[in-house]
Amino acid sequence: MERKIKFEVDLKTTYRDTNNPDFCNGFTLGSHGTYFSERDGAKNIQYPYNHYSGHFCLGIIYTRADVGKNEETHIYSIDEVENIPAVIKDFVFFAEEKWRIASDKPGSGNTANIGSIQKISDILSGNGVFAKAGEELFDDYWMNYGKIETIVDGKCKKISTFAEYLRYRGLSESLNNHRATRGEKQ
Repeated sequence: MERKIKFEVDLKTTYRDTNNPDFCNGFTLGSHGTYFSERDGAKNIQYPYNHYSGHFCLGIIYTRADVGKNEETHIYSIDEVENIPAVIKDFVFFAEEKWRIASDKPGSGNTANIGSIQKISDILSGNGVFAKAGEELFDDYWMNYGKIETIVDGKCKKISTFAEYLRYRGLSESLNNHRATRGEKQ
C-alpha cells in the first residue's frame, strides 16, 4: 500500500505592536487538547494528528494602518475603488514548523490553544521556547499542559511554564530557550 505524505499547514495572521514594533500580538498554533494529545483520534477531523509528516504555520505579520474614523465607515462606489485606503501594510510572510515558534503559554485565555512567541525576529528565525529542546519535548510539554502537578512552597500547583516542566522531569534548564514577551526585557 502506498503511503501518501501529508503536511498540515495553518494560515495565521497577526499585527505588530504599535508601541513596540519588534513584537507582534502572537498567534494561536492549534489545540493542545484531544486532537494533539490523542494522536490517532479522528473525532471531528479528516486526518488524525499523527498522519501528518509535519505541522507548519504559514504566517503573515502586518502593521495596522492609521485610518481615520470617517474613512473607516465611508461607503465607496465601484468608481472610487482606487481611493479606498489600505487598513494594513508592511507585510512579512514566513513559513515555519509550529513547534519552532511555540511559546510555553496558551494562545488564548478561554481555549486549549498553544501560543506563539511574540518577538518578530525570533519568529522569522524559528527561535521559540522549544528551539533548544526539540519537538519531542514540545510535544510532551503540551500533551501534559495543565495536567502535571508539583509541590511549591508546600502547596500543590499545576506546572505552567517550560522551566517548571524541565525541573519536574529532571532535565537541564539549558534546554529552555525563554523568549521575551512584549514589555519584558530579554
